[in-house]
Amino acid sequence: MAVVNVPIWAVCMLRVALATVYFQEEFLDGERWRNRWVQSTNDSQLGHFRLSSGKFYGHKEKDKGLQTTQNGRFYAISARFKPFSNKGKTLVIQYTVKHEQKMDCGGGYVKVFPADVDQKNLNEKSQYYIMFGPDICGFDIKKVHVILHFKNQYHSNKKSIRCKVDGFTHLYALILRPDLTYEVKIDGQSIESGDIEYDWNLTSLKKMEKFSAESKDWDQAEGDKSQDWEKHFLDASASKPSDWNSELEGDWQGPMLQKPPYQDGLKPEGIDKDVWLHQKMKNNYLTEYDLSEFENIGAIGLELWQVRSGTIFDNFLITDDEEYAENFGKATWGETKGPEREMDAIQAKEEMKKAREEDEQELLMGKFGGQEDTFQRFHRRDEL
Repeated sequence: MAVVNVPIWAVCMLRVALATVYFQEEFLDGERWRNRWVQSTNDSQLGHFRLSSGKFYGHKEKDKGLQTTQNGRFYAISARFKPFSNKGKTLVIQYTVKHEQKMDCGGGYVKVFPADVDQKNLNEKSQYYIMFGPDICGFDIKKVHVILHFKNQYHSNKKSIRCKVDGFTHLYALILRPDLTYEVKIDGQSIESGDIEYDWNLTSLKKMEKFSAESKDWDQAEGDKSQDWEKHFLDASASKPSDWNSELEGDWQGPMLQKPPYQDGLKPEGIDKDVWLHQKMKNNYLTEYDLSEFENIGAIGLELWQVRSGTIFDNFLITDDEEYAENFGKATWGETKGPEREMDAIQAKEEMKKAREEDEQELLMGKFGGQEDTFQRFHRRDEL
């Protein structure tokens, strides 16, 4: 059999074709982003966004993103996309965030909303499916939030996941898999992973709901069985008559019991409750409690508070393919992270040089200023 050599670029193109990209935003078309993103008008005091690559960057155009512009404000903005369900699929939420202002207190997270979210009225009470990303405030709070909406409640990951606190751009990715495992990545490196059911403290809730479901189903089973017990149970103690002719009359069927053996709250004979429940519930209960599946995902947004503004959000991605997300991260953040730090280092040197020159100038002025002060003091003393 001949071996066919497939070029790497062809494999990459095939992978891209297999991936489903639900949302991707790089802000490469200038001010047209305003046609896709909707600013909330819920409160006249909400802060505004602008498109900016910041004071230092790796690429002036590629690093442009949504930047907060006003101190001490709430922010609320969102973008829609075609609604989808991640049932039975991997869900990857990824974006970059840069706290250029050296965040002291404020959010840098994103929220994923159901398709029916009211964008014009977006606020802190708007229901969301997922909240993910860094939150910083003082010395105590420097964490990555991973909050999931389940059974009409919000549930936080019980593990402490530390976020980046410097002023550079960082790549954040959340992966929710159909086997109920998850992974959190920062800058392409896995920093936390595990089982959704246990790391979100959902085990007790799930057990409670299961117990309730079992009781309800068993009660229903008891009712169903007791209603037509006579149709299903024969008198096993009865014997075939001696004159029964099987060839002429067929197989002998024992007489039906006039009253079921199940009565007065007693367990029906011949039925294994656990086996019956397992058969009844395996197609209902297990699929009902998918802890990371959402039926109507349709928007992503920024709904947060910042004391000092200046954060830049960019390179948003929602997909079902982990490899696509990894390659997208490398092609965006991966290409500009190095040059960004180089530009920051150059600016830092220039600022240090300027500060040193200013200090020297102040020292020089201080010497002459000191002599003048001495003269003035003696002059005043003479006057006295």
